[in-house]
Amino acid sequence: MVKRSSADKAPARKATNSGKPVSSKNKQAKPVPAARKKPTAPASKKAAPAKTPARKAATPAKPQKKTATTTAAKPKVAQKKTVKPLSATPQQQRRPAAPPPAPTPPRQPTRDEAAALKAFEKAHKEFVRGRFSDARALFRALVEKHAGVSEVTARARTYLAIAEARLRTESTLPRDADSLYDRGVIELNRGEYVAAQEMFERALKREPEAAHIHYGLAATRARLGAIDSALESLGRALDLQPNLRVRAQHDQDLTILRNDPDFERLVFTPRF
Repeated sequence: MVKRSSADKAPARKATNSGKPVSSKNKQAKPVPAARKKPTAPASKKAAPAKTPARKAATPAKPQKKTATTTAAKPKVAQKKTVKPLSATPQQQRRPAAPPPAPTPPRQPTRDEAAALKAFEKAHKEFVRGRFSDARALFRALVEKHAGVSEVTARARTYLAIAEARLRTESTLPRDADSLYDRGVIELNRGEYVAAQEMFERALKREPEAAHIHYGLAATRARLGAIDSALESLGRALDLQPNLRVRAQHDQDLTILRNDPDFERLVFTPRF
């Protein structure tokens, strides 16, 4: 007989209950093998700490390259366009350069302004001579006639007030010639040349042939800059009293007259 190999044998089938429940009594609990415990290390030996991988030294981060998105775009500076001057055409080259505009001439005074200035000069001469009553009348007429010329009339009102103030003090002035002369010398030394001239002129009205009063009047007019009238008064004083020539040669009040040839003739030319 030929033996069948184990491979040819049909696998054995386990007997199964055909639909019948199997009672728990018939079942036998198979013992569960106990889990094998791993041998633990003795208590005396401490568990070695787990080695952590050594950290590498931090290397400085490389600067990132600036990109067009991260960097702000610099504003572009607009370059100035140089405009070349146009070359002059032959017709323009032939034309001469225009002359500069002439300066505007000063404004000429009107007829009313010129008349007011002339009237003011006339009244001012009387004021300088100490004739305050005549100066007051002239200044009043100027203010009434030329009221539209504000600059001239304003100056005229100033001199008019001074002339009226001088005339109001006439009642307090001395009456005799010597007292008026002394008052004139005081005013001359104080630098009040207009008042001094007035005192000398009043004194001469009372004593016209007094040489010393004529001399004082000459000194006062020289201080006021009235050269012609000062030389006239000086000549009258030297005619009345020739020895005053020595005093006139060194008098500081007559300094303005020294460059005048008439002064040289009056003072340094001997008279017979």
